[in-house]
Amino acid sequence: MLDILKNNWELLLLGQYPNGPLGGLALTLILSVAGLALSFPFSVLIAVGRTSPIALFRIPTTVIVYVVRGVPLIMLIFWVYFFVPLIIGRPVTGFTTLLCTLVVYESAYLGEVIRAGIEALPRGQVEAARALGLSYFTTTFRVVLPQALYNMLPSMVSQFVSTIKETSLGYVISVQELTFSASQVNNNLLTQPFGVFAILALTYFIVCFVLTQFAHRLEKRIYNKRKGASTQRSQANDLLLQGE
Repeated sequence: MLDILKNNWELLLLGQYPNGPLGGLALTLILSVAGLALSFPFSVLIAVGRTSPIALFRIPTTVIVYVVRGVPLIMLIFWVYFFVPLIIGRPVTGFTTLLCTLVVYESAYLGEVIRAGIEALPRGQVEAARALGLSYFTTTFRVVLPQALYNMLPSMVSQFVSTIKETSLGYVISVQELTFSASQVNNNLLTQPFGVFAILALTYFIVCFVLTQFAHRLEKRIYNKRKGASTQRSQANDLLLQGE
């Protein structure tokens, strides 16, 4: 395994770059970051629509979530691969295909994460904002969403971990991400598939493990901060009661 890594680390890390297209682990991370970043605005709109009392917003977003989450990711990849060129009238690269698929797919899943954060907030905050005369949209985007997004940061990091693993399906449309690069190494060596794919699995494990630990630390930090704020409020209330 060490010899395989020593002789092929550049291909696994960067693909054929600088003599060819960028690939390997670098492209996997680029796809994951870009997919999650581009899907974020859509996921916020989906989450707001899903929690909206207005049926015109709630029903379409609910249908989108159920359809996307009910279809395998590889099926979405094939749909985008074949239908996007028909829609725009010209072929698209595998990178574009996979990126568009990830945006659609992650919008539904991340939207559900944000929706859970919205619904976890105490109803009293919404009622207080409305009592102050704030409109529904102002309350949602100025009061509810900032808190929900902050509380759900660990879950968003976990979703990023899932996205990294999902990019491996780009192999089926020849996107030169990490799994495709490992397959190229295996085709060159022919006699060491166990070692090559063991390195591939270990690479995914290390990257995902590091990010998962970061998510746990972030979750603990948010919990401690919220707990500290709750303690301060309790102490302030006790002082007020004593003053009375």
